[in-house]
Amino acid sequence: MKRFYKDVQIFQEGKSCFITLGGKKIRTPSRQMLKLPTMILAEAIADEWRDQSEEIQPLDMPLTQLANTAIDQTRPHRIRMIEQVAVYARTDLLCFRTAIPRDLAERQAANWQPLLDWSESEFGARLAVTTDLTPIEQSEQSLLAIYTVVARLDDFTLTGLAAGTAASGSVILGLALLHRRLDADETCSLSQLDEQYQSARWGEDPDAAAQRASVHRTIACAGSFMALSQAD
Repeated sequence: MKRFYKDVQIFQEGKSCFITLGGKKIRTPSRQMLKLPTMILAEAIADEWRDQSEEIQPLDMPLTQLANTAIDQTRPHRIRMIEQVAVYARTDLLCFRTAIPRDLAERQAANWQPLLDWSESEFGARLAVTTDLTPIEQSEQSLLAIYTVVARLDDFTLTGLAAGTAASGSVILGLALLHRRLDADETCSLSQLDEQYQSARWGEDPDAAAQRASVHRTIACAGSFMALSQAD
C-alpha cells in the first residue's frame, strides 16, 4: 500500500487516544476505530506511521498490529483469548526438564525454578515439574489461579501477554515479562535456554539463529506493548 498521508497527529477524547492520518482517524482492518488506552502508546504507534516511506510496510509496525489485534480479535473473543493464554500452564516450558546431560539439567533448574517459585508466591499457582515426555497433571487450583490472573487483564495487556506467551512457550515467562520481573532479553534467553546450550555445544545454525532473533523481536514488542498500554 502506498503512503496516502503527510501528517500524523494524536489527540485525546476523555480517557481514549486517537491517531489521525491526514486528518482522518485510523481504523482497524475490521473498520473499528483505533481507540488507544494511553497517550504514550498512541505516540509509539504514531511514530510507526511517521516512519513509513512511500510504501507502507505493516510488518514494520508491530505495535499497530497488536493494537489492531486487541480491538478486532481480543475484544470480541475475549474468553477464547483468555483460555488460549491460560492453557499454557498445563504444558508450560519451565515445567519440562531434561535429566541428561546433567549440566543442562542443572542450568534449567537454576534458571527456571526461581520463576516457578515466584509464580507460586505471587499468584498461588504451584506448577509441577517433570523430566518425562508424557503430559503432566497440574493441579486444578493452580490452573485456576493462572486463569484468574489472565482474566483480570484489560484487552490490550491481554493481547501483549498472548504474544509474549506464545513466543516464549510459557505463560509464566509471559507474566514475568508483564510484571517486569524479567526484561525482554532475559525472557528470550530463558525461553531459548536449550537452544543456546545446543548452539554452544555444536555450533551456530543460521536458521536457528534467525528463529531466535524472530522470537526476541516478538517478545520485545510484546513487553513494550504491555508497558505502554499501562503507562498512564
